[in-house]
Amino acid sequence: MGMESSGNVLFCGVGGQGIILASEILGLVLMRAGFDVKKSEVHGMAQRGGSVEAHLRYGEKVYSPLIGKGEADVVLAFEKLESLRYRRYMSEKTAVLVNTQEIFPPSVATGVEEYPRGVLETLESWGVRVYPIDAFSLARKAGEVRAVNSVLLGALSTFLPVDETLFFDVISERIPSRYKDANLKAFSLGRSGVTSRA
Repeated sequence: MGMESSGNVLFCGVGGQGIILASEILGLVLMRAGFDVKKSEVHGMAQRGGSVEAHLRYGEKVYSPLIGKGEADVVLAFEKLESLRYRRYMSEKTAVLVNTQEIFPPSVATGVEEYPRGVLETLESWGVRVYPIDAFSLARKAGEVRAVNSVLLGALSTFLPVDETLFFDVISERIPSRYKDANLKAFSLGRSGVTSRA
């Protein structure tokens, strides 16, 4: 993917999914690997289940944290529908890792609108590479349903020029000890569970 020396990763999802923590862990991992890292986050109405995004860029020297139009190497979508909001950052080089979990926005939960069908097919029609991940099931298998972010970090790690042991080290430091083992297992399950729809 050409991410050996630099890369742009966009995290997106809804509030409460651990998106900011995941982006912080990745930033620490990349810094320990010797990269310059810049990160920016937009919380929106995060506490009400609204959209959350985080931009992370790394390289030998990075001057801005914001990813330009069409310049995301990877979009890590914590919720399926949220992936569609960020088309402007995608191009034919973009890999979109999509948690297949559906979290209904208020308009759907109240019956005003229906949850769109064919999200993965829509992404594919844009020419991006799509990697669906049932992160919720893998987190449950790891023994902690709140470890979805660690599952997705594991999947993301397969696209990055970083040894997985750095992820284990940072996760062990940042996650409370009582959840550490489950999150490390979730990371490993996510790392081994990446397959393309192509």
